Amino acid sequence: MSAVFQTRRALVEIPAPQPKIAARMRRSYLEILSARLAPSPLPRGKNTKRVQSLDLSIGGLWSGGIEEHCEKMDEHHTPLSKPQLVQLIRSLILVEQSQEPRILASDLKYLQEDLQQKKANVYRSIPYSRLGSNRDAHCYRKAYPHLVAFKVSCQEWGQVLLRNKEWDAVLEHTMMAWRYTSELPQWDTANHNILREQCYSILASHSLTALQHYHPETSRGHELLRRLKTAQLYSQSIVPCIQELQRIMGCADDSSMDTQ
Repeated sequence: MSAVFQTRRALVEIPAPQPKIAARMRRSYLEILSARLAPSPLPRGKNTKRVQSLDLSIGGLWSGGIEEHCEKMDEHHTPLSKPQLVQLIRSLILVEQSQEPRILASDLKYLQEDLQQKKANVYRSIPYSRLGSNRDAHCYRKAYPHLVAFKVSCQEWGQVLLRNKEWDAVLEHTMMAWRYTSELPQWDTANHNILREQCYSILASHSLTALQHYHPETSRGHELLRRLKTAQLYSQSIVPCIQELQRIMGCADDSSMDTQ
């Protein structure tokens, strides 16, 4: 007698999944934004040049320009050379200055915070967990980009003040940046300290240019002369500024005696 097999039925039949109702679906913010930026189809017979220009101004400018630069960066993986690195840092600072250069440069507190941040970045980049000296060539290579950023900051902000013809602010910026420059690390190799001397030369050049257009009052002149002589202890690059200020103060004293 053959056994009879019967198929077992499931107690509960699971229904097939129903499609979601589009009206009840919540779209994300990016989906809504992309839908708004997407070009809408034109009716038949209309000119399509208008839509192409709008697409370039909204979507094409973003996707085309950025993706093109990204593709170029993906194709070339070569590291930046020193001139390219300097130019990159200079461009970043100029972009930052292009926002409101006159307002930012007039606020010496902002410039002081910028120099202090640049100097702090130099010391943060130096590895201190070393058995040897932390002022050797290896540590200098780690700190080199931040040293260049400090130098470019001194140069560019001073030039902004000179273009604004804020002569007294140029002198104050020089004294402030001179102190931060003196606090930079002293490296074991003499050639690695060239960036420090370059900062001194740049700041001294800015001060000399300001003194050629600015004749301070007697009290202000004596104060600047005292501070310039203190700065001479760190570098002799400030000597032409001291001589120029002494000439100005001497002329001022002679003119005051003539008036009496």
